[in-house]
Amino acid sequence: MNPGLPLYARSRALPQTLAALAATTGFAVWAAGALDAYLDPGRRVPVVALAPLLAAAVIGASLRSDSDELDRTAVRPWWPRRLAHLLALTALASAVLPVAVAGHAETFGAPAMIRNILGCVGIVALAAVVLGARLSWLPAFGYVSAAYLASSGARGRAATVWAWPVQPGAQPGAWAAALAAFALGTALYAVRGARPGG
Repeated sequence: MNPGLPLYARSRALPQTLAALAATTGFAVWAAGALDAYLDPGRRVPVVALAPLLAAAVIGASLRSDSDELDRTAVRPWWPRRLAHLLALTALASAVLPVAVAGHAETFGAPAMIRNILGCVGIVALAAVVLGARLSWLPAFGYVSAAYLASSGARGRAATVWAWPVQPGAQPGAWAAALAAFALGTALYAVRGARPGG
């Protein structure tokens, strides 16, 4: 095992991040049960939209670096570590959060949850580059909230793209938008890292 991995994990608050992801999963399971989502999959929309947002905010908080100067002057490039860090946490969230919405995969089940995790993490990673890790949750919160509030009467292809956080699982436009956000945010974060001091 690489002796620098425990130091890296502590510097990025990974133990606290893992605990927060577990708490987010527990909250999502409780919320889905409280909404009686097993009766009507449409009742899962708040869980499918907000649980990935919470998970992405937790992941975003771990993207900070306490030693930006050391990172920039390191002998080995940091982009593989940053990429592995972001992908590992995203994969973990994508593995545990869909437990809250098991069943009804065609509507608001596991595919919609995974898509929203990818999209929200992409927005948070992009915001970490621009605003810093501390405020990285803010643009994702604003976007998901606006999509949730504005999409009630929206229909058509364009709505599946801009309102991807509240779309059923198999919408191609929603997947394309979420994957584009994830790819852009991940690539920029891997190359640039989080904005210092933010």
